[in-house]
Amino acid sequence: MELLTIGAFARASRLSPKALRLYDGLGLLTPVRVDEMTGYRFYAPEQLERARLVAWLRRLGMPLARIRDVCELEALEAAGAVRAFWAQTEADIAARRDLATFLVDHLSWKEPAMSDLTQPLGIRYAALSDTGRVRASNQDTAYAGSRLLAVADGFGGGGAHAAEAVVDVLKSLETDTVPAGALLNTLEEAVERARQAVRGIATAGPASDEVGTTLTAMLWTGSQLALVHIGDSRAYLLRDGEFFQITHDHTLVQSMLDEGRISPEEASSHPQRSLLVRALSGEPGANPDMRLHDARPGDRYLLCSDGLSAVVPSEEIGEVLAAVGDPDVAVRELITLANRSGGPDNISCVVADVLELQA
Repeated sequence: MELLTIGAFARASRLSPKALRLYDGLGLLTPVRVDEMTGYRFYAPEQLERARLVAWLRRLGMPLARIRDVCELEALEAAGAVRAFWAQTEADIAARRDLATFLVDHLSWKEPAMSDLTQPLGIRYAALSDTGRVRASNQDTAYAGSRLLAVADGFGGGGAHAAEAVVDVLKSLETDTVPAGALLNTLEEAVERARQAVRGIATAGPASDEVGTTLTAMLWTGSQLALVHIGDSRAYLLRDGEFFQITHDHTLVQSMLDEGRISPEEASSHPQRSLLVRALSGEPGANPDMRLHDARPGDRYLLCSDGLSAVVPSEEIGEVLAAVGDPDVAVRELITLANRSGGPDNISCVVADVLELQA
């Protein structure tokens, strides 16, 4: 068998001699022979396939330690490992993109000067959660108060406790005086406390049980509200007869849709459409979207879990919100619609109308 010198092997594999020496030291790509006198490395031609795989994985940005593990797997298992790595990479990119958007908005926003003519706003609200027709228990939590609206959809063995704990942490903000300029910072601190609460629940259960929750919530002060969102629960707005979604799903399918890899029709029936890429699981790194939002008298907001949005078309949801005046009746009608569509998941809805308060 004719061996290749390190220079010839580097040219054939498109790896530099320096990289080959590094990979040798890490046990990732070991030469078949090393000259005892000169220390010169020699490689077998059949090692080129592994070398090229290493080069491709490095171009993906995969860490060397993980590359070593992937190289030891059979082809199908290796493909699965690469798929999992890239899904996590896309989630990290999406998280950084959303953080950059938040920072631009946050740094660009200036607290408006208050005017004597400014009318304070309040909300009329209702919240309801239902087990649905398939699940044995309800892991959702829905809450509505004079300053806080929230929906959380738990998952894992402790999912119900995680969702409830997260909303309980946010409830403490209702009794605090929060200036409009400090809304986002206050909410960010509360989310971190909520993450710690989820971590406590997760560590108390079996090590193999992944526990977490989605969270979509609004905190009010005056005419400003701070929106926090992570996961696939949603917030919608009905304004001046137009109904639209104001949150962005943190799912693998949504990421694929954003990149043009699948169509909206394919996304609606994709077998992994409920696979989350971000949630409050107690682990650091999965940051929620947060931004300020200006409310107007006459606005109607809907917060809901995917037990509604995944089975009832958005057009039908908008029709109910436009036609039913009482928030309490509206949440009941929306849950009825979801159950008529099979009720395959827990269903939670919060409806809130923005009103001018009388001085």
